[in-house]
Amino acid sequence: MQDAVELRGHVARSLHGSADSIASEAVGVYPFAGMEKVGADHRAHLTQLAVQLIIAAVRDGTLDPKHVVVSTLLQVSSERQVGVHALFTVIYLVERAALDALALDDSFGVASEPWPALTQLVHRAAFDVCAALAEHMGSRNGDAGIADPLTTLHTRAVFLAALDKEIQRSERLGEPFAVILIDVDRLADINARYGYGAGDRVLERVGIVVRNYFRDTDWVARLAEDTFAILLPAIQGHNAERLAERMRISVQERLQIHDHRSDQQFPVTISIGVLVAEVVSRTARAEGLVAAAEEAIERAKLAGGNRVERAEPAAG
Repeated sequence: MQDAVELRGHVARSLHGSADSIASEAVGVYPFAGMEKVGADHRAHLTQLAVQLIIAAVRDGTLDPKHVVVSTLLQVSSERQVGVHALFTVIYLVERAALDALALDDSFGVASEPWPALTQLVHRAAFDVCAALAEHMGSRNGDAGIADPLTTLHTRAVFLAALDKEIQRSERLGEPFAVILIDVDRLADINARYGYGAGDRVLERVGIVVRNYFRDTDWVARLAEDTFAILLPAIQGHNAERLAERMRISVQERLQIHDHRSDQQFPVTISIGVLVAEVVSRTARAEGLVAAAEEAIERAKLAGGNRVERAEPAAG
């Protein structure tokens, strides 16, 4: 534990000493899609704030969504009409520039013993920043586009932004990731038989099960009316499929609707599509990967539902 604290402190001090160059590199390396109308000064300011947050997340091992710089960054982005996708892109670029800066630090370098742990440390910090931004946005009035009001999970917009960031990171570092899509079977029948209130309760409970099932570093969202999505960074394919199968069984065993008129139980089941990105090309896009996972769900439903299907072809 002490070694981890010392490593975080060492990395944070190194990043702090290179903060200006990291921000400059992040600003200059990308045309900032979605920020074309933002002036150069404000673009630089946004990036500098993002650098501060990643350094804080590295140093502390986490990031409080109430951190004052989180509020400042969101205020500036709101004033300049910068959306969540562009913000997440800024975070990714800062993460990338931070790792480049650390690679030039004589006390680290890509050949050093702590380098794998160091890359995970910076990646986790970038994830914490994105998660803090999303949570803070979702807690503000009028930000229904960030948090789903029924399940309190992230929305499709946040999920796609996180997935695009993971695609960029995976393409650069060669690390695999997985996308799991979960679709509630026969939701239309549940609504027709028991009313839309029953369907909403099912969705709410499935959302709770899914949110509690996965890691803090996984992105969990409500993608559509009856569809949930999970992004699993840094995971091997067989582990993603195993998790999906365990999730399917968990829902089948734990969730059901009780019909008080007939005193019968109506089972709740889910169909799951799993897409594993072992190798990602720079042409890959979040919408395309989601579409492939949706096709896997369709195959699962055509086979009777309550099953897991692997998306083919895998990304890349």
